[in-house]
Amino acid sequence: MNSRSWTLTVKLVATGITFLMLALASIGLTLWVTWNLEGGAAAVNEAGRMRMQTYRMALVLSSGLPDALAQAQQFAMAFDDSLALLATGDPSRPLTVPWSAESRASFDEVRGLWAQLRTRWLQDGSDAASFAHDADIFVAEVDAFVTAIETQIARWTAVLHVFQMALMALAVAGAVAMLYAGYVLVLAPLARLKRGLESVQAGDLSTRVQVDSGDEFGELSAGFNEMARTLQALYGSLESKVREKTEHLEARRQRLADLYEVSAFLSKASTLEELGRGFARQVRRIAHADASAVRWCDEGNQRYLMLATDNLPPELVSAEACLDTGQCHCGRPAADAGTRVIPIRPSDSSGLGHCSRSGFESVVSVPVRLHDKVLGEVNLFYRYGVMIAQDDRDLLDALASHLASAMEGQRAAALEREAAVAGERSLLARELHDSIAQSLAFMKIQVQLLRQAVSRGDKDAASNVLGELDHGVRECYADVRELLMHFRTRTSEEDMEPALRTTLSKFEHQTGLAARLEMDGHGVALAPDVQVQVLHIIQEALSNVRKHARAREVVLRATARPHWRFEVVDDGLGFDLHDARGETQVGLRIMRERAERIGATVRVRSAPGQGCSVSVELPPATSPASGAPAPAAVA
Repeated sequence: MNSRSWTLTVKLVATGITFLMLALASIGLTLWVTWNLEGGAAAVNEAGRMRMQTYRMALVLSSGLPDALAQAQQFAMAFDDSLALLATGDPSRPLTVPWSAESRASFDEVRGLWAQLRTRWLQDGSDAASFAHDADIFVAEVDAFVTAIETQIARWTAVLHVFQMALMALAVAGAVAMLYAGYVLVLAPLARLKRGLESVQAGDLSTRVQVDSGDEFGELSAGFNEMARTLQALYGSLESKVREKTEHLEARRQRLADLYEVSAFLSKASTLEELGRGFARQVRRIAHADASAVRWCDEGNQRYLMLATDNLPPELVSAEACLDTGQCHCGRPAADAGTRVIPIRPSDSSGLGHCSRSGFESVVSVPVRLHDKVLGEVNLFYRYGVMIAQDDRDLLDALASHLASAMEGQRAAALEREAAVAGERSLLARELHDSIAQSLAFMKIQVQLLRQAVSRGDKDAASNVLGELDHGVRECYADVRELLMHFRTRTSEEDMEPALRTTLSKFEHQTGLAARLEMDGHGVALAPDVQVQVLHIIQEALSNVRKHARAREVVLRATARPHWRFEVVDDGLGFDLHDARGETQVGLRIMRERAERIGATVRVRSAPGQGCSVSVELPPATSPASGAPAPAAVA
């Protein structure tokens, strides 16, 4: 196995096992030598006991005692056991002879001499002097055997010292080797990784760590290098990504600014023509087009009329001032309406080559759509080929949607103005019919009566008719002046009090009657349309006072809290409400019609000889912002 493919764990385990095996071998050898030394020491002791037994046996035999032979035999048997024990050894004690050539030869000499000595002492017999001599010779052989054993023990002791020194050297070498292995395998790779990390933290993303092994630190170094390469690549592209993101955000901001600018303009445009011209100019700037046009579609989507243009050649404007739906690529039917890019080809089969002759190469068509209804179309002309991105397409659709809302708002405002004019004309017609027309009809009858009286020559009848005609002309003139005063009534953007004082001043100047205004509190200013209707109702009530009441004084009371309430009180003749007829009934009906428009309540209280009171009470919700609420009941 290649060492470069070894993992760190394998390396550390292999190193540890190697030193462990060496240590175990050294310890085992030391124990074996120690065991031999202990066995040799026991063998020396046993050999020493043999010397003692020899002398005791010689002493017993030389004593001449009756049981000397029996005791000698017992000593001989013990001696035989000692020889057998030295020959075989005893592992349990332990006892073993450290055999060598010298100790083996010496032991054989001791055993052979003992055999001779045993026979001579126990069987043949000897004198006392020979016993001592033989014992000395045999003990000398035993001493030689002991000397051989001690010599061998000395050798094993030297070997034990060598093993101990070797074991000490092995421990030192193992510690050094483990420290070196730890440095090479762990500390050095960690130091390289730390230096690489510090370099990366300092901003040097080109830093790489050397990979010189296949262990865990090698894999970690390779991972570090891959991380550094990835960071370097990301950092290298970060600036471009930030620039792209900034450009994208700037484009979004510009689109929002364009939408806001167009919306602000559309909200201020007062006419449809102004709306179209301003939108054509702004959408051309936003879309970077060479020219633009806004087309208006009729109600049935039959044709498109050129509403406004910007930088479009006059001949093209004149040629396409009115297009039938489907006649050209522009002005598509409502079912096909959608934002699209139209390439302009010189060989266009539509027969309308105005765009090509004007030098345009592409047209972007954006429908002006409100819900499911197509109100028109916006065309952007380019003198080069163009492609519209989705964001630009969405922006154009949003601008067209704002234009559609503004166009619909213009149409609604026009319809509202038309309805207002129609309502005023209807009111004018009713008032002319109910006042001046009746006076003229009365004078027409009087003229016929005058003609008849003149033809009969009846001067008295003619004089009476002329008096009636004079009274009718004055009444008709007063009605005309009163109508003119009504029509000239204007709203006041300030408090209601100045408008009421102006109305009473006109009434005093017209009739010569004393009029007084009583104000109670100050309320929120009324909406302009509500204020006009209130003033007309008060003027109508004052007109009835002028025509029928024969009053001496008129009081106008205005209460602002908790909501507006107006009351016109006179001290005139009064009338029976149930028998009201003629102009009085007409005046009441006109006041009620005006009150219905603003949701107000009109109440009339009167009795013959007790004057008259006309009150107008507005609902609490009436304010400049809320306008007129739903009509209330009229009493």
